[in-house]
Amino acid sequence: MYFTLLTIHSLFRWLVLISLVYAIYKAFRGYTTNSPFSKTDNAVRHWTATITHIQFTIGTILYVISPVVKYLWKNFSTGVHQQEPSFFGVIHFALMMVAVTVLTIGSAKAKRNTVDKEKFGTMLIWFSVALIIILIAIPWPFSPLANRPYFRGI
Repeated sequence: MYFTLLTIHSLFRWLVLISLVYAIYKAFRGYTTNSPFSKTDNAVRHWTATITHIQFTIGTILYVISPVVKYLWKNFSTGVHQQEPSFFGVIHFALMMVAVTVLTIGSAKAKRNTVDKEKFGTMLIWFSVALIIILIAIPWPFSPLANRPYFRGI
């Protein structure tokens, strides 16, 4: 089960990143052209948040069953000083929790705005901040904190 969820989590991150970049692009375009906030724009907002929440749910399940995280919590005094356990046990999870919270707040604020330009502006700012946090928290192959391949489990 762990390996399957890890593979899904690894692949699903690309869907999160693509949907976020697309939502930011749509928000930027709508904001700069003073376009009306269409049903499609609202669907992009909604599905980006939904995809991100699904990924976070998978990640939370992985957090609970991960051998790396279990090692950290059983050996906290030594594990916290090791890069991989401290990254996955604390940094990755905390940053992703913050990113999902930022994205959720931005989505809710955009949904509740009554002026179309404000909807786009809200999405643009909040989703961009969430994307930056996510990009920092992903264990990229070149990351000095903890690195993983672009596609895990394949």
